[in-house]
Amino acid sequence: MIRSLSFVSALLFATSLAIAEEPAAAAKAEVKIEAKPAPAPKKVDVGTQAPEFKFKDATGKEISLAELTAKGPVLVRLTCGCSGCDKELAYFQAMHEGYKDLGLTSVAIFREPDSKVAAYVKEKKLNMLYSVDTKGEAWNTFETKTMPTNFLIAKGGKIVSVAAGCDPSGLLAKKLSEKVAKTVNADTVDVQKKVADDNAKK
Repeated sequence: MIRSLSFVSALLFATSLAIAEEPAAAAKAEVKIEAKPAPAPKKVDVGTQAPEFKFKDATGKEISLAELTAKGPVLVRLTCGCSGCDKELAYFQAMHEGYKDLGLTSVAIFREPDSKVAAYVKEKKLNMLYSVDTKGEAWNTFETKTMPTNFLIAKGGKIVSVAAGCDPSGLLAKKLSEKVAKTVNADTVDVQKKVADDNAKK
């Protein structure tokens, strides 16, 4: 009987030790699990200062983005002449026309070779600053791979909007136009209506 009690006591003691060790082991396991570090924030994003960027216009003159933003807001459009961007171009032309007298400078950066862009610009009667960047350096500078990507930069150089992707319906351009209007303290230009009206006159 005494042996049985001793055995039972020993068994209970061992069980209590095992139970006590389980949380400790779990705690050790938890310590080993380290949270993954949060991804580094993008350097070129809404609320950040626009990167240092220089480009050559159609005449070969070098233009600094910082000099442009010192005068007023700037819309940088990294684009090409593909069918989607081509259909969307009219809305950005309308946006440029609607706000240029209020201080907005629009800049289109193309990926195609000079000769192709020159013909495209003439055909479309492009009415804004443009540059050719066949190596895609502007895309690297602005940390994007999406074509097109539009960066609205307020006077002073802070990015206030990043609109990526192509929307031939003009809805993206319309929303961007609303943000431009706020930066120049003016009424919004309805670029969708403007383009529709222009097409109706043709």
